[in-house]
Amino acid sequence: MKRIFLFVVFSMLLLSSAVFSQDIIMKKNNELIKCKIKEIGLDEVKYLLPEYSQDVILSIDKDDIIKIIFENGKEMEFQQKMTNPETYSENKKNILKIDFLSPLTGNTTFAYERSLRPGRSIEANLGIIGLGADPSDENAGGAFVKFGYKFIKDPEFYLRGMRYAHILKGGYIKPEVAFGFFSHDYYYDDYNNYSSHREDVFSGTIQIVFGKQWVFDNAFSVDIYSGVGYGFSTSEGSVTYHYGYTIADNSFPIAVSGGLKIGWLFK
Repeated sequence: MKRIFLFVVFSMLLLSSAVFSQDIIMKKNNELIKCKIKEIGLDEVKYLLPEYSQDVILSIDKDDIIKIIFENGKEMEFQQKMTNPETYSENKKNILKIDFLSPLTGNTTFAYERSLRPGRSIEANLGIIGLGADPSDENAGGAFVKFGYKFIKDPEFYLRGMRYAHILKGGYIKPEVAFGFFSHDYYYDDYNNYSSHREDVFSGTIQIVFGKQWVFDNAFSVDIYSGVGYGFSTSEGSVTYHYGYTIADNSFPIAVSGGLKIGWLFK
């Protein structure tokens, strides 16, 4: 009789150890839950704890979990839908743009934007100075480049299942650096005799750009932006407009920019 009792107790211990042996839930606050996983649903994970009856099934939101380590050593990672790249697998993640009004101001500017991950992208701009209207008859020629890193605004709070309408759509803030070089005919007053000479101008800016981009049918984009920051210029005269941006004189080196970009999306 004693042997039978010991056998039953030993069997129950083995069964309990098997039920609650190895599964571990790793939470985002670094807490570890040693448990037995019962069910992984669309929104939550259900599990058992050894200190409670097996009739008591607990649950945890999947958004609170980093990963689950199962008793056989396999792992299952979890990521919030809002920031999960797989959520946007059908989105085109590259855009070629043109600054729509730039030809009217003496240059033609092209841009390329690429998504890095949800909420982040990089953008490069190339402006060809002289490819456009020349209302001031300066015969300018040169180029400028801009490089920026976009932080696309995410919601102030999250709801289950929330996602960006498009991975490149939304309001944004973009730190940006720019450099430009051009030559132009500079006119000046020489004792009431207007003269001109050819001037080479090198300039640069550091700006914070604010904007909003709309994406239509995963194919077409509209981007409205404006920026403000600091700039410098080697111009000897009163030149403030540097085609890709405007810089005040050296005594107050503030720089501003703005525009409207039209784009085409591709994979």
